[in-house]
Amino acid sequence: MRKLLFIILLVFGSGVLSAQSIARQWNEEILHAIRNDFARPTVHARNLFHSSIAMYDIWATFDPNAKPFLLGNTVGDFTSNFEGFEASGDISEARKEAISYAVYRLMKHRFANSPGAEDIFQSIDALMDSYGYNKNFSNTNYSTGNPAAFGNYVAQQLIEFGLQDGANEAGDYENLFYEPLNEPLDTDNSGNPDMTFPNNWQPLKVENYVDQSGNIVPGGQPPFLSPEWGQVTPFSLTDEFLEKHPRDGFEYYVYHDPGDPPYIQDGLGLSDNYKWGFSMVAVWASHLDKNDSTMVDISPASLGNLPMETYPDSFSNYDTFYNFLEGGDPSTGRDLNPVTGLPYEPQLVPRGDYARVLAEFWADGPDSETPPGHWFTILNYVNDHPQHTRKFRGVGNELDELEWDVKSYLILGGTMHDVAVCAWGIKGYYDYVRPISAIRYMADQGQSSDPDGDSYHPHGIPLVPGYIEVVKEGDLLAGAFNENVGKIKLFTWRGPQFIIDPNEDEAGVGWILAEEWFPYQRPSFVTPPFAGYISGHSTFSRAAAEVLTLLTGDEYFPGGMGVFEIPKDTFLKFEKGPSVPFQLQWATYQDASDQTSLSRIWGGIHPPCDDIPGRIIGASIGVEAFKFAESYFYGKAVEQGRIFPNPSGEQLTVAYKTDVPLQLAIYDTSGRKVFSTEAVFDQDDEFNITVSQLRAGLYFVTLENDDNRVFVERMVKK
Repeated sequence: MRKLLFIILLVFGSGVLSAQSIARQWNEEILHAIRNDFARPTVHARNLFHSSIAMYDIWATFDPNAKPFLLGNTVGDFTSNFEGFEASGDISEARKEAISYAVYRLMKHRFANSPGAEDIFQSIDALMDSYGYNKNFSNTNYSTGNPAAFGNYVAQQLIEFGLQDGANEAGDYENLFYEPLNEPLDTDNSGNPDMTFPNNWQPLKVENYVDQSGNIVPGGQPPFLSPEWGQVTPFSLTDEFLEKHPRDGFEYYVYHDPGDPPYIQDGLGLSDNYKWGFSMVAVWASHLDKNDSTMVDISPASLGNLPMETYPDSFSNYDTFYNFLEGGDPSTGRDLNPVTGLPYEPQLVPRGDYARVLAEFWADGPDSETPPGHWFTILNYVNDHPQHTRKFRGVGNELDELEWDVKSYLILGGTMHDVAVCAWGIKGYYDYVRPISAIRYMADQGQSSDPDGDSYHPHGIPLVPGYIEVVKEGDLLAGAFNENVGKIKLFTWRGPQFIIDPNEDEAGVGWILAEEWFPYQRPSFVTPPFAGYISGHSTFSRAAAEVLTLLTGDEYFPGGMGVFEIPKDTFLKFEKGPSVPFQLQWATYQDASDQTSLSRIWGGIHPPCDDIPGRIIGASIGVEAFKFAESYFYGKAVEQGRIFPNPSGEQLTVAYKTDVPLQLAIYDTSGRKVFSTEAVFDQDDEFNITVSQLRAGLYFVTLENDDNRVFVERMVKK
């Protein structure tokens, strides 16, 4: 991402990017391509996943322990060809060449119809030329040990896999069954007069609609993106978490089904969870003003450190989690940076600047690599940090750059893909409304707080004094002929109609007619073209936070804090701002994820009910996907008996050969010693041992002393 690259160069200097692995270089090309393609989070989560498979599988083919993900599942064991690749020369060079051809061929296929294809292909052609590779070599016969042919073959397998994984790639990912229930909302007009199903998603008609990657969408009425994506072949998601819901001739696949969102009721005011949530979106938009006098400490001293057990367990309890009027959540921050041992320094900034910056920073656009790509840039930021070490799970020896990158990309890519499959399966089935549709719909009905008051309707918007009121005679919004008396007005962000030049103008906050309400977004974009429930940002971000925590063995960013510099006046793109320079700061990956979730409420994109289920589901997917990917890193070793998957209560016979005294020890896959013997061996022998105190899992058997650790060559379970 352009923004995140800026902070890397600013904080750590341009030399930090000089020693990149071949996997990192091609990952940057994928991110560049995504920024120049249509903004399709589901499609690009899949592209990141499939390119990560290509790089990991090629690396794993040459590794004695790891097992390929796709190749091993489709065309058998590649170890029979390993000798041919060894004979072709240096393995590291063979990996580099094969990875380059694989990702190059995959990108040429996936981005052929991209609006930025010319720029994308010029960039990857230049990279291939810089290696001295023949771009026209397309042979896939790898049996002679040709790494380029192997790379082409891997790309071919991924392309063929992608044409039958349920994504409808051959049909340009178009929907096959889904049809919206509501007529479109024309954002050039006031109100929402044609909405008949207030619980369901509504298409938007936007003149000169521009997606989050800056591409004009012909017709200005984009369809629902990927409502049938739940049927796409996932990475680690299993049938244990799957429910199938038939509707309108299609069977929606829903993993981690969160159940129904809150639906609009005929009850009074804020007691209705639907009305409470969408009203809060309008109220939080009142914070988007540099002239807002409220100052907030946005440092880790005051924000973050929010345990999952504090999340509300039902929609009716959301009011104890979110601050309805002031914004934010009940996080309390941390006293000390665990790396420096020093307190986090407070950073007071205007709430109006903070909320606007959050809304734009996490919006991932324009020129966006979409939310899954955004977390790849954060992973790369962590990898480039001088205090980061490439120790898997934070223990053991450092991995080389390529091994670290291919493993971390496979885990994160698989996780982001699973989130897309899960979240968009939920979005498609529940088909839930977005704030611009719900707020305008309720306001068109009237108010629902006072049955004896003006403009009462059971589906009206709740009244909140100072924020949501009924227009009275004499009001500045009443109109020349009192034509607006009885309508609903909002004290909120005034909308894009007040911005002519976003480099100089600010809409500010004030009273507007509710029928004119817009989220804090570009007028050419307004809202993502898919249902709100559940929040993709919340789910992607929390899953990625879990992955980065497990991957690094530390919940904290390197150095105890991740930072992003926000310059004065030039950072915001929707309008001028912010009014002061500051830093976005996160102690932990989860803190960054939680901030992402809040940003979507301030940005007018999601109500709270979309957020919390996404966080919870994302946390589960992140852990599941990590453990699933991890099993492939030791797959061959398990099959060959050098790692045993479940030793509990079994007698083991360990064969060993050593010329020096060595002690038998057992380690789990994180590198933690979980068992050792007192016996010392110094000759050829066998040793019988009963291991009963270990839980089921993957374990290494070693023979070691203070200077040596040797993985046993053979192990037999009796």
